Amino acid sequence: MLERFRNNLGLKALSVALALGAWWYLRFTTNPVIAARFDQQLSVPIVVTGLASDETARYTDKQAVITIVAPRDPSAPVRPDDVRAVLNLSGRGPGVYSVPVTIIGPRLEVKSVAPADVTLQISRVVTRQAAVDVRLMGEGRTTLARSIHATPDTVTVRGASDDVDRVAAVRADVTLRAALDSVDGMARAVPVDLNGDEIPGVQLTPGYVRVRANFVSALRHG
Repeated sequence: MLERFRNNLGLKALSVALALGAWWYLRFTTNPVIAARFDQQLSVPIVVTGLASDETARYTDKQAVITIVAPRDPSAPVRPDDVRAVLNLSGRGPGVYSVPVTIIGPRLEVKSVAPADVTLQISRVVTRQAAVDVRLMGEGRTTLARSIHATPDTVTVRGASDDVDRVAAVRADVTLRAALDSVDGMARAVPVDLNGDEIPGVQLTPGYVRVRANFVSALRHG
């Protein structure tokens, strides 16, 4: 029995040494499986900062796709809410600019950002008053209106200066679905250009007006 033990002594000593070496490596060095990292893509909204209170910025790129190097640690994932894609517009006045996208987040190693730069236009925000033009529409519209009145008859137009300059009228459309003697209801106010097309991005206050109309006669057009 003792002789058999001695015959395997070298092999057993080697096994013990290998086991101790493996334990030491796993105990005192970084585990390559745990430390493995991978590329993670996040899509986050692009926001602006540094605009003056009387300025607005317009740009078409609304989302940034960010590729980061993330640890393979399910207990601490990087979430889109933890990351911001920012356009810093401090110190810039009205004009067209190409602004780099700055990524802000907790301990991020960023590999790429798309887009890396955003072209935008900064404009002054202006306001003015505009009269409300009531337009009757539909099969029951009449050609003989005794009175048409909008309350209020003027609204405040607010937006980028070049958009506000395009406002040719503020229209309130009233659809008549049958021949009526009178109309009394709310209608949405819409800023339109010279072609009668709505201008997006322009705010009206109030956004709805009360339209009252009385007709001498109502004609149904079929």
